[in-house]
Amino acid sequence: MKVLVTGAAGFIGFHTINRLAARSDEVVGLDNINDYYAVELKYARLEAAGIAREEAQQPQRMVQSRVWPGYRFVRADLTDKAFLDALFAAEEFDAVINLAAQAGVRYSIENPYAYIQSNINGFLNILEACRHYPVQHLVYASSSSVYGLNDKIPYAESDMTDRPVSLYAATKKSNELMAHAYSKLYGIPATGLRFFTVYGPWGRPDMSPSLFLSAILEGRPIRIFNHGDMYRDFTYIDDIVTGVCAVVDRAPAANADGVRAAVYNIGNSEPVALMDFIGAIERAAGCEAVKEFLPMQPGDVYRTYADTSALERDFGYRPSTPLQEGINRFCSWYQHYTQR
Repeated sequence: MKVLVTGAAGFIGFHTINRLAARSDEVVGLDNINDYYAVELKYARLEAAGIAREEAQQPQRMVQSRVWPGYRFVRADLTDKAFLDALFAAEEFDAVINLAAQAGVRYSIENPYAYIQSNINGFLNILEACRHYPVQHLVYASSSSVYGLNDKIPYAESDMTDRPVSLYAATKKSNELMAHAYSKLYGIPATGLRFFTVYGPWGRPDMSPSLFLSAILEGRPIRIFNHGDMYRDFTYIDDIVTGVCAVVDRAPAANADGVRAAVYNIGNSEPVALMDFIGAIERAAGCEAVKEFLPMQPGDVYRTYADTSALERDFGYRPSTPLQEGINRFCSWYQHYTQR
């Protein structure tokens, strides 16, 4: 299978590409390498997958991986419709895994226009490309944030998702609606994955595992919102990638309305108290955190908890990585990476 993976220099994209390439799929990775967080980590991910930095820096140049014979990378932006159309026409993809997006709940409050450009306009260009150069399956990243103010626990795909608490969440819900419309109008098989909190090696530096661990190791206080009274459905990256790869292999059948569109939760289905998560990092680091307790931040939610029974029923999805084991792997990678 020939797959386009957008967000190739990102956390989930990097791991997904490695898994697809390891099973001998042909992969084209695309990323604009923006500076929302340190580009050094993005280039390091690319280099770990065999993409030389000096070549990856050159816009719209197709770069061959030195690790995976079936993997090529191109630096480009989803908002460049002409380039995207030309890429689809030339490559004739079987499937697309769209993981590119402007990430971050809190940042969407500070810089809303970035989210419309990337998450709405960029996704529209993906849909238009899939329309004019048909693919067998479009898989795209949604988010647990779409559940917003919904207080029913655990979150199920059938629950209400029309009360977002951030623009980021609103753009992800919009993606689901846009994909459904294009599936209905043009027959594009599309599956959205509502990711819950993902962690592991090569994770984003703006996410809590990296923020907590770096502060602990440097003796700085860690900021704990809502005074530690929060729960997250932390999911290890390998479990997430297993789910993504299983989903891309099988496009949805037509539903009762004749539309080949589906949405699934993908998480661990075992929410962890924030203080327990911090405790796991403290054990892995071998030292205790200095804690600064703060009120809830705008755009945050109290608890995330995925009902993944639909993904288990349809794809046999069962996360298997215990929290402490996953945290130990993450901490080992982090210390190795930062000491290079």
